[in-house]
Amino acid sequence: MQPFRYIRAQNVEHAATLLQQQDGRARILAGGTDLIVALRERRIAAELLIDIKGVPEVDELTYDAHDGLRLGAAVPCHRIYRHADVLRHYPGIVDAASLIGGVQIQGRASLGGNLCNASPAADSIPALIVHSAICDIALPQTRRRVPVEEFCVAPGKTVLARGEFLASLHLPPPPPGFGAAYLRFIPRNEMDIAVVGVGASVQLDADRRHIVAARIALGAVAPTPLFVPEAGAALLGAAPDDAVFARAAELAQAAARPITDMRGTAEFRRHLVGVLTRRALAKAVERASK
Repeated sequence: MQPFRYIRAQNVEHAATLLQQQDGRARILAGGTDLIVALRERRIAAELLIDIKGVPEVDELTYDAHDGLRLGAAVPCHRIYRHADVLRHYPGIVDAASLIGGVQIQGRASLGGNLCNASPAADSIPALIVHSAICDIALPQTRRRVPVEEFCVAPGKTVLARGEFLASLHLPPPPPGFGAAYLRFIPRNEMDIAVVGVGASVQLDADRRHIVAARIALGAVAPTPLFVPEAGAALLGAAPDDAVFARAAELAQAAARPITDMRGTAEFRRHLVGVLTRRALAKAVERASK
């Protein structure tokens, strides 16, 4: 393990100021499940770790029917998928949080950390996209907000500039008739990286007969997690059936830019995009109909 200094941040502003002062030589420590491994393997370097776990804002998990869900960047996965309001209103988030690592990892790992890691195959990001999450980014004296689909810019890289860090995520309250789901394909039953991941959300009309809004997002098939608005647009006004799901799946496949690697060929990944998009949409509609 490379040597580094350690400071517990007093608040969000303190953490952002420390980051700015270090000019790229510091890292934020929340769950640490990726960071500590990367430091040990010397894939990244840091002179200072800034521990934000004790900052109340980044450990906040609250829901309000008017404002929606506020999810601190350091909230561990196990708190998310056990929270009654998350279980009721944000099913796609529950799907994703339940899949990140094993049970022990979920005791530390956070959706904020999973997002900042910016892996193209991250499980949390397609789910956050279809739930229309907004990133609250902290600077020493101010804040800025970025839609989650714009947060990752390349593998392992985000829009965060020096002196900035992700403080929290905000998910709007789901409208009536809303449902969402996240599905992935992996070669093993657990603790593996997605070969393909698909998130889908729908809003049905008052009679639960037609789709009035939809979002589809893909993981592991492009350099960054991929929001596919044209696939969601193809569903608008349609009855939720296999034919319209197939059309959306075709558009998702067309948007995918998969590669061939040791976990699967590009052709196999593109096929999986179609299968998982249809299944995720069917699951989202099932949840929206309840």
